[in-house]
Amino acid sequence: MCAIIGVVARSPVNQIIYDGLTVLQHRGQDAAGLVTAEGHSFHMHKGGGLVRDVFRTRDMRNLVGHMGIGHCRYPTAGSASSVAESQPFYVNSPFGITLGHNGNLVNSDQLRNELFAEDRRHVNTNSDSEVLLNVLAHEITDASQGSPRLDPDMIFKAVSGVHRRVKGAYAVVAMIAGYGLLAFRDPFGIRPLIIGRADTEKGVEFMVASESVALDTMNFKVMRDVAPGEAILIDESGNFHARICAEKTQLNPCIFEYVYLARPDSVIDGISVYESRRNMGKSLADKIKSLGLRDEIDVVIPIPDSSRPSALEVAAKLKKPYREGFIKNRYIGRTFIMPGQELRRRSVRQKLNAMAIEFRGKNVLLVDDSIVRGTTSREIVSMARESGANKVFFASAAPPVRFPNVYGIDMPSRAELIANGRDEAQIAEAIGADAVIYQELDALIEAVRTCNPAIERFDCSCFDGNYITGDVSESYLASIEASRADGESQTRLSSYQLDLGLSTVD
Repeated sequence: MCAIIGVVARSPVNQIIYDGLTVLQHRGQDAAGLVTAEGHSFHMHKGGGLVRDVFRTRDMRNLVGHMGIGHCRYPTAGSASSVAESQPFYVNSPFGITLGHNGNLVNSDQLRNELFAEDRRHVNTNSDSEVLLNVLAHEITDASQGSPRLDPDMIFKAVSGVHRRVKGAYAVVAMIAGYGLLAFRDPFGIRPLIIGRADTEKGVEFMVASESVALDTMNFKVMRDVAPGEAILIDESGNFHARICAEKTQLNPCIFEYVYLARPDSVIDGISVYESRRNMGKSLADKIKSLGLRDEIDVVIPIPDSSRPSALEVAAKLKKPYREGFIKNRYIGRTFIMPGQELRRRSVRQKLNAMAIEFRGKNVLLVDDSIVRGTTSREIVSMARESGANKVFFASAAPPVRFPNVYGIDMPSRAELIANGRDEAQIAEAIGADAVIYQELDALIEAVRTCNPAIERFDCSCFDGNYITGDVSESYLASIEASRADGESQTRLSSYQLDLGLSTVD
């Protein structure tokens, strides 16, 4: 998850990056940060919360410069929800580097030990993004071989060194003081990264971002997606350099981006998120028909917002009425990415309110993009029954989530996943539904791949347990689940303290 943006412009970039981060706020609501470059100096401001709450007018005035990067964060496996781990991170050697990262490293502990014992670099937080920054800094030191000046070949050589050492998923934006903006993507292309340009009266400007919607809204024309293993360097003069820096590359984008994470108006790796979700609805309707449930359904109701395109197609193909049965409070964050199970559960009813007129006396089919922990689904089914529904069927546009995701999505613990160890009937009982209908994995892949047949394989690890990087061990899964359990315990304690009116700072 997380959102990253980098801009090289002919005018101040602070407002461009701020607006871009606001557009990508759905990717992370825990913290936000922005760094601009003015000559050899960096100006940074970051903090916890939403973009609109982190940056004030006085902060924006201090963020001067024509080049900058920004980040929206949400915490992943075992990480803390704290300002200390907000991004971008910064190191002053060599040359001064600042970095923002979307993804998750699966060998961060090993790298942390190497940095301390061999590279003589200090990592101050538990964030794997700070580890990644220090690996990059060390590789730049090696590539420059003591030279007081860098060139593109040295920088690309350093990125090659990062690819050799780092395992996992990562899309990165970074700045090197006095040199330019650097962006690169892991050799499997798991997390998204796209680049665009704007031709202005003052010259060409460039933006890299997690999703194309940021480019669209800032009037940048999409050039292309950053390729797996590719690095992009835009120097202070606006010169564009690109090179594949990994020995072996293959494009395996995360399929969960299309299911839930990305905005529907984005295009990722040539695939329209909106069109792929419509396709999911068509194949889901076929599954519902095959189970003989069509005639039992009176109305199709989406769980707003990401399931709407799928629900519309389900209703159309089943020839059933489509109704908006839930009203969403848009000032509540996305419950899936809220840190802490208790916080997610308590926020559901603040986030959604049912309109009884659409439920009373009816057999309703609720359509959601996915079912992960089941917390939200259970509350929603309960709301439908309280509103007078006779029967409640629950359909998921995605297959059962049975395995941890280790590439930057906050669902690492198998114990948390409601589909782990349960069949559809048991899941329906657990969430209180009369039946649960899941998308087939082959149908999901086809729904997405139809939009870009050139992509041969997706990362579907949370559905099939196949970790495409080939370096995820059972011991690693156990370690992140232990970290997750510790984090959840602390969140529950903090929530309990807040309920009692106690301070969480001791």
